Amino acid sequence: MQTQMSQEEIKAIIISELPKIVEKDPDIRRYVLDITRGKYANKEKTGDRIDRILGELKQDREENSRKWAAQEKKWEEHRKEDAAKWAAQEKKWEENQRVIEKMVASVEALSKKHDSTIGALGARWGLYSESAFRNGLKGILEDSFGVKVERYQDVDPDGKVFGRPDQVEMDVIIHNGTLILCEIKSSVSWEEMYVFWRKKEFYEDKHGRKANRVMVISPMVDERAKKVAQELGIEVFGYAEDVDLPKP
Repeated sequence: MQTQMSQEEIKAIIISELPKIVEKDPDIRRYVLDITRGKYANKEKTGDRIDRILGELKQDREENSRKWAAQEKKWEEHRKEDAAKWAAQEKKWEENQRVIEKMVASVEALSKKHDSTIGALGARWGLYSESAFRNGLKGILEDSFGVKVERYQDVDPDGKVFGRPDQVEMDVIIHNGTLILCEIKSSVSWEEMYVFWRKKEFYEDKHGRKANRVMVISPMVDERAKKVAQELGIEVFGYAEDVDLPKP
């Protein structure tokens, strides 16, 4: 009597025996391959798929490289822009500093001129000594131009300067080999301008050397004295800061 097998039993037998049959029987193996071919990709399709995936990966890599290079270029441009902005700000700051320094120098010069004028008035009115005023302007000359102002004193036995024997005094500046004879006074009249010229001639005769420049520095010079100075070739400066000497 035959016993009818259930589907589960048949399935179990196939699962158990099919691998052995496929391995031993080429016909069965081809048959199994034919009926299952649609369930998996063959070698060619698999190769194509792998090539396609590799191609896509390569494209992604190249695209990412381009994006990265573009981003680096933007960063570099930003860095250059930031550097240019910083340089511009630094230049602007330096220019502002120069303007401020000029303003400070201008205020300081104005303050010195104001002090010189007040000092000249004080010396003229007897509030300060003439030597104190002269020493103040002498110090400005030395600080501003790096020169040494020497006080020249000598005796004029023949009275060439004052009409009788007396002591001759004035300032001497040696600047880069240039001999400058200078009169620093709180005020100068036209008579005193002539006296200074005679002092200059006395010095040149006594030492056998011509002065390269002759100048008067005084904030208060009589108008007639200015005309005399112009005729004699004497330079006149109202303040020590106005003297045209090369600065150190």
